[in-house]
Amino acid sequence: MTLTPSEKAHLLLRARRAAARALDLPPGGPEPPPPAGRLAAPGMCFVTWKRAGHLRGCIGSVEPVRPLWTDVEANAVHALLEDPRFPPATPDELARLSLEISVLSPFAPVSNPLAAVEIGVHGLLVERDRRRGLLLPQVAVELGWGVREFLGHACAKASLPPEAWRDESTHVSTFEAEVFGEDGGPASG
Repeated sequence: MTLTPSEKAHLLLRARRAAARALDLPPGGPEPPPPAGRLAAPGMCFVTWKRAGHLRGCIGSVEPVRPLWTDVEANAVHALLEDPRFPPATPDELARLSLEISVLSPFAPVSNPLAAVEIGVHGLLVERDRRRGLLLPQVAVELGWGVREFLGHACAKASLPPEAWRDESTHVSTFEAEVFGEDGGPASG
């Protein structure tokens, strides 16, 4: 799915307003009407908050069970207040945080990850025994990882050994993401 600039702006506005409401801050301006079309269709996204270029929270969905715009709002709040790696954000902190949304494509299972994964294009979902690890496509680029490192870190995120992707009981899927931030591109902090 390729979102229009207007659709991206709408999702960013909704994410920022949902975060403000969750922190008991005035959201500013009137509430936009619920969107129709693609934004109202079930979708999956991750919302990332950064402060001065450093990760401050990131949470998302791996199943399209609610409208995309609702998923964006919920994940914006969860990433801000419930990412277990960070303390909940404070109201005075919100203005200093930058926002990035990654809208995910459907997952595509792969049998040969070394041949199938393209750095900068694909994200990874690794699953085995009810454990799941997901890394967005931009993570490998930002950290300078090759395919093997990317696979190993996705396994580690699922609490699996780094080489678990080689085991046939481990399911590896790729996906793509449309990534955008409040400045019109990916959030840079």
